[in-house]
Amino acid sequence: MPAVSKGDGMRGLAVFISDIRNCKSKEAEIKRINKELANIRSKFKGDKALDGYSKKKYVCKLLFIFLLGHDIDFGHMEAVNLLSSNRYTEKQIGYLFISVLVNSNSELIRLINNAIKNDLASRNPTFMGLALHCIANVGSREMAEAFAGEIPKILVAGDTMDSVKQSAALCLLRLYRTSPDLVPMGDWTSRVVHLLNDQHLGVVTAATSLITTLAQKNPEEFKTSVSLAVSRLSRIVTSASTDLQDYTYYFVPAPWLSVKLLRLLQCYPPPDPAVRGRLTECLETILNKAQEPPKSKKVQHSNAKNAVLFEAISLIIHHDSEPNLLVRACNQLGQFLQHRETNLRYLALESMCTLASSEFSHEAVKTHIETVINALKTERDVSVRQRAVDLLYAMCDRSNAQQIVAEMLNYLETADYSIREEIVLKVAILAEKYAVDYTWYVDTILNLIRIAGDYVSEEVWYRVIQIVINRDDVQGYAAKTVFEALQAPACHENLVKVGGYILGEFGNLIAGDPRSSPLIQFNLLHSKFHLCSVPTRALLLSTYIKFVNLFPEIKTTIQDVLRSDSQLKNADVELQQRAVEYLRLSTIASTDILATVLEEMPPFPERESSILAKLKKKKGPGTVTDLEEIKKERSSDMNGSAEPASVNASAVSTPSPSADLLGLGAAPLANSAPPPSSSGSLLVDVFSDSPSAVAPLAPGSDDNFARFVCKNNGVLFENQLLQIGLKSEFRQNLGRMFIFYGNKTSTQFLNFTPTVICSDDLQSNILKCSSMCLFLFGFYASQKCNKAAGSRHSVLEHEEMRNLLITL
Repeated sequence: MPAVSKGDGMRGLAVFISDIRNCKSKEAEIKRINKELANIRSKFKGDKALDGYSKKKYVCKLLFIFLLGHDIDFGHMEAVNLLSSNRYTEKQIGYLFISVLVNSNSELIRLINNAIKNDLASRNPTFMGLALHCIANVGSREMAEAFAGEIPKILVAGDTMDSVKQSAALCLLRLYRTSPDLVPMGDWTSRVVHLLNDQHLGVVTAATSLITTLAQKNPEEFKTSVSLAVSRLSRIVTSASTDLQDYTYYFVPAPWLSVKLLRLLQCYPPPDPAVRGRLTECLETILNKAQEPPKSKKVQHSNAKNAVLFEAISLIIHHDSEPNLLVRACNQLGQFLQHRETNLRYLALESMCTLASSEFSHEAVKTHIETVINALKTERDVSVRQRAVDLLYAMCDRSNAQQIVAEMLNYLETADYSIREEIVLKVAILAEKYAVDYTWYVDTILNLIRIAGDYVSEEVWYRVIQIVINRDDVQGYAAKTVFEALQAPACHENLVKVGGYILGEFGNLIAGDPRSSPLIQFNLLHSKFHLCSVPTRALLLSTYIKFVNLFPEIKTTIQDVLRSDSQLKNADVELQQRAVEYLRLSTIASTDILATVLEEMPPFPERESSILAKLKKKKGPGTVTDLEEIKKERSSDMNGSAEPASVNASAVSTPSPSADLLGLGAAPLANSAPPPSSSGSLLVDVFSDSPSAVAPLAPGSDDNFARFVCKNNGVLFENQLLQIGLKSEFRQNLGRMFIFYGNKTSTQFLNFTPTVICSDDLQSNILKCSSMCLFLFGFYASQKCNKAAGSRHSVLEHEEMRNLLITL
């Protein structure tokens, strides 16, 4: 950099800054600034013969005033004029002013671009450096359009100085990050790779940053960089600290460059055998150096050394092909688990989470289970405890599942509130995935609800319902266990939901015991009724009508409850409707109709567990939950049963208003399993008439129409955009029909209007038949119907439906 001459001190600027600092109040500061702004404005407008020094001084004052938080609306042209100066200090101030104050929409941008082009073409390294810094600092799309094609030429030119190459590489990196579509890939890409062999380590460092970013989007263009990066890394890790004197940081040779090279190698799979051998030697050397006594007690030395080590371990994990290196990395991280530095413990736990997904290092990770459990109990930093939970989740398999689940349940009682929901999801997933005995699974989930019921999402208790329904061998035990759990003086509402559903389905399996007779089961559930929310009460009412079918001897008791004013005149329309319909169903329906309508739920079809999907959504991509998918199974999955279908959670508490009053149209619903749904929930209410649950999908409309010869409900038409379903019910000369429209796209339908076209003869027959009521309900699909198991009626449609039913 050129030496600053004696006259460049800008005494006037120093005096102005001193005056500002000596101001006693904000008003005095503003007064002094306004006085200076008036003086500068008069100088710029009045005196046309300002020399470069004066322009520089006044522009510096404007820049200082702007940094104090005041608006500057003049002086930009004078700053642009400084760019044409041949003096370094004047040009520097001009570029500084432009970088800070001029935006990309300025009218002066063309003049600025011309000045920058002149400096880039001057081949003066000092001026080129200033111009490149300005381009990178502004980094606008206009700058990228003007210079994205010019900077690569400067970067790979043979006569470009090292300092300019550094600036050019970082400037191009900045433009690529802001406007990647404007940076052309061409012949320069093959030449920029060879900068990794440059003698100047500063150029290599800058080029590595650029190549790493470019290789992430265009790996094929830069695959030749792998061998060069390994060669350069080998020279660094095998060199003594004195060999790279200018780039040695606290006895660690070129730590920043080493980290960047290791990150570049993570953009590619393991290299060819010849290059792989050399890379393996480098990684072994890094691991060996980590075992050596520190050469300095200062924290900078350990930070630099550990930065290279952790990046090397990340590369070993990324390649996942060298068992020896993976085990060594695991052992090295295990030493950090008890390190006094909190950051190191955190990083070690985080890296071991990834190592646990490898078949080569999984067993090595499991040897540290006691240390991780101890960290879970004793760590004061909640972020470290959360990483410990993640690692326990990642290292869990069938051999240690019960121990890990027990420890996580124990920790859950005192866990930080911010991570309780995540722990609940992980416990539920592990309990299901590694359950050998499903009685243990039921006990675990019920214990989970007892400990952290407020954090047990619907997906969790839906899932236990599905598994119990799908497994005959656990149904009796589940009924007995929830019955005993409900006898506690205070139990969580989620436990009431689980108990109500399981007892409604399988309460008959324990009814032979006098201690759990039908009446006792009913009284136990009803004792919780008034303490629950409306959705739970709705579910319990469904359980009561199930009891009518399972236990005819308590039918009168249940009818008395349904007939009570608290039910028939309930302020909540959902509870009132259920009470009315269930009471009517239990009164007029025959035993055979009741047995058909209230038949036991069929097994759920195979479906991915939505608990895992919920955990992925909560944790985000690239976490340990994603790594679980690629983990190779080390033992066969003992779950056996297929994953149940996903259905809308709201179906449990909010059935369709078209619920069957007479029980005439429910037989097809009970005799067919619900089809898989795209929602993230897991359960369907047996009394809900959701159109997605009434019939399986059919490929052709002709087949769909033919199906209605024998059935009252099903799908009329379906394609990628729309699903049209039909439900009808008839009794003697009475009938009604519902048409459902389902939006299967991710966007909302606008101006949707269904039209029914009838021939003249058919229309006249309908009008003549006064006892036949045809109710057509319009479009009520949600904005993302593919995430809901069933459609929901609007409030208006609820009221219209109710009025029509009363009329009927």
